[in-house]
Amino acid sequence: MKRPLRFLGLALAGLVASWTVAACSSGGTQNAANNPSKPGGKEPTKITLVSYAVTQSAYEKIVPQFVKQWQEKTGQTVTVEQSYGGSGSQTRAVIDGLEADVVALALALDTKKIEKAGLIQPGWETEAPNDAIVHKSVAALVTRDSKTKIAKWSDLANDNIKTITANPKTSGGARWNFLALWGGVTQAGGSEQQAQEFVEKVFKNVPVLPKDAREASDVFYKQGQGNVLINYENEVLLAKQKGDQSPYFVPTDYNISIDSPVAVVDKNVDKHGTREVAEAFVKFLFTPEAQREFAKVGFRPIDETVAKDFTAQYPKVNKLFTVKDLGGWDAIQKKFFDDGATFDKILAKTGKS
Repeated sequence: MKRPLRFLGLALAGLVASWTVAACSSGGTQNAANNPSKPGGKEPTKITLVSYAVTQSAYEKIVPQFVKQWQEKTGQTVTVEQSYGGSGSQTRAVIDGLEADVVALALALDTKKIEKAGLIQPGWETEAPNDAIVHKSVAALVTRDSKTKIAKWSDLANDNIKTITANPKTSGGARWNFLALWGGVTQAGGSEQQAQEFVEKVFKNVPVLPKDAREASDVFYKQGQGNVLINYENEVLLAKQKGDQSPYFVPTDYNISIDSPVAVVDKNVDKHGTREVAEAFVKFLFTPEAQREFAKVGFRPIDETVAKDFTAQYPKVNKLFTVKDLGGWDAIQKKFFDDGATFDKILAKTGKS
């Protein structure tokens, strides 16, 4: 017997940055019992998608398409409840009791934390196409104005450049920023010592370390601090669509592939009896229809056919390195972000600790 998904609103309000409910399709969702093409359809059900904030624009388009397709295929009405917030805070919320059926987070390290909490079975990376990476992005450098000249990563070490980035100890997005800086040296043939010296120069000129990427954007745009903001390319493109005219630069000599995974939360789907629908939703995210919606809001699609239609939007990176090139997430966490590791040493040396 299926257990209904209990309502999460008030109990988890303090854990979730925003909460929206979507049970949509073109013209609204019909009840399965009223669908003459699927007589005797299954009882209505619902799943909960937990993701990070900047994916919301894409999922608002993707969810109705899935709901419509699923009902046409099975006769079953599906409600997809959606929760958005910072990837780190969303991860903690799921571990603390937010009963997600599907998680689509900013980095695999967050998904692995949920795995270690016993909610996701090991091997989740093999259960979806492309090692479960559903879309990609790269690092971009937003400049205050045209007078701020940035042509390559090394320019960030100049004394006149005041870079804004969040704190990698508290922000998943900032970890991508840190790895982009580090890999911009080592992947170009530089030594570990050269990489550390470069990153130290950058952070020496960082005026403040916000706790997350959203706060970093507010520090740059609203408070006017710094003259360069390290950001996701997809955030920059989405802001541009909404009218932002800030100049930006995507380093194309070396850049990091910001890979975002999706996973079914095994313990919760088994509890809710929603595994079939949750797995179908994850599978749908890799279809050309869904990939196109990701591409429209600035994410680099993993579907090659869709990617060809958006080549003008995404500059080609000559050397696109990944976390695997830097040792994998477990090694990266231990080497750079654990207490007393490389980043803490950099902060101490630059007087920011």
